[in-house]
Amino acid sequence: MLDIKFIREHPEAVKKSIKDRGLKFDLDTVLTLDADRRKILIEVETFKAERNKVSKAGKPTPDTIEQMKVISQKIDDLDSKVVEIDQKIATLMYNIPNIPHNSIPIGSADANKVVKTWGEQRNFNFKPKNHIELGEELDILDFPRSSKITGAGFCLFKGLGARLERALINFMLDLHTKEHGYKEIFPPFLVNRASMTGTGQLPKLEEDMYKLKDDDLFLIPTAEVPVTNIHRDEVLEEGDLPIYYTAYTACFRREAGSYGKDTKGLMRVHQFDKVELVKFVKPENSFDELEALLKNAEEVLQRLKLSYRVLMLATGDISFSASKCYDIEAWAAGIEKNLEVSSCSNFTDFQARRANIKYRPKGSKKLEYIHTLNGSGIAMARTVIAILENYQEKDGSIVIPEVLRPYMDGREKIAKEWALQNANFRSLLHHVVE
Repeated sequence: MLDIKFIREHPEAVKKSIKDRGLKFDLDTVLTLDADRRKILIEVETFKAERNKVSKAGKPTPDTIEQMKVISQKIDDLDSKVVEIDQKIATLMYNIPNIPHNSIPIGSADANKVVKTWGEQRNFNFKPKNHIELGEELDILDFPRSSKITGAGFCLFKGLGARLERALINFMLDLHTKEHGYKEIFPPFLVNRASMTGTGQLPKLEEDMYKLKDDDLFLIPTAEVPVTNIHRDEVLEEGDLPIYYTAYTACFRREAGSYGKDTKGLMRVHQFDKVELVKFVKPENSFDELEALLKNAEEVLQRLKLSYRVLMLATGDISFSASKCYDIEAWAAGIEKNLEVSSCSNFTDFQARRANIKYRPKGSKKLEYIHTLNGSGIAMARTVIAILENYQEKDGSIVIPEVLRPYMDGREKIAKEWALQNANFRSLLHHVVE
């Protein structure tokens, strides 16, 4: 949420921000309401001063008593108008996006700027398969059965596929906690409306969220929501900053706007695993902290030896709450696409104002709003795509990235032989049971 004082003093900057994002919002309505509110408050103070003057004039007479009643009623009526205007302003304020940082490109997604590339795309001496083919042949991904269990847009990981998913989660958590200085959190996967509003998912993105029918609770779209809200309505001490948290969670998204987009396989699923990074920092350090956050996420892909590129997102492509955002896209050879596996954002004080998260600077009695950041460190579904498609061999096996092998009992490959043995074992077990 933006500061109403900032909007009042810099209306053209806010209007430009909205325009640069490609959004439409009538800011003049907010400005008019704010002006009306301040005008009414002046009237209230005038009537209060008059009431005080009458009350100090000596022993009240019937006329002065009646006069004070009239003044008090006028004050009550005006206070009611202020409350009504406050409610209108608050509703509108929740729909004003953050101000994009002046370093990012202006325009739609076409204006996104590639600021870094890392690694080389692998050259194959055979036609690489996509992850759907590989997953089915190796019996590690099962989309038909996941559709039977739940519906389209979900995935069933099996055998070494499930083990690979778990290995990625544990590897990332170990990296971020042991080497990058983050504290591990395991939060609830359900959050209330206040939490969703605090991080900016509500009210704008409610249609894209999964909501419980009988409770005003939402399945989390990302660990950013519960982890950021750990400190909602709290005052932090400057000496405790910065605070770094990392968390694994499943993430749930309806993908309501994905019609017509590529939704095959793991490309755009409704449930996926993700390790998230969240920071609470002092305002003067937040953009340096964003660069450090980006490096933490990049290191995951570097250790997996997956080639990628980093994009600085343009004004029309950053999220509603972000001031500046980088996307990391890993290359997937089978489908020949760059896939977003991480977004790293600085929200400045936008989320902190919505969630009421402040800190107390040393030597100052005045509280200030914290700056919050978050980034995927990283998202699993598309990372699995990149691993399967880039590490595949001509015989259909998958070489396991070296950094993951300790999490998979030293195994070096996921091979058809294992899939066949596993199928034969199940068949033998079935006959023994019979």
